[in-house]
Amino acid sequence: MKRLGKVRPEFVKKFARKLISLNPEKFDDDFQNNKKMVDALANTSSAKLRNRIAGYITSLLAHTSAPEEEGEEEETKE
Repeated sequence: MKRLGKVRPEFVKKFARKLISLNPEKFDDDFQNNKKMVDALANTSSAKLRNRIAGYITSLLAHTSAPEEEGEEEETKE
């Protein structure tokens, strides 16, 4: 089943992907941590924009790690 996502402005997506590519070790699937990292690494004009970027980073990293974890669980069951 194809997963539908939230509608986000393209600049939020591009900026989030750029931050992840430049600093992959600083982000994880924890929103509070990502919010602090975005605040430290980027000069955002508002808290709302910072939160949108951090939220998108969180969702990207949560979705990329979810299939890996499911595969590991299936291997341990056998």
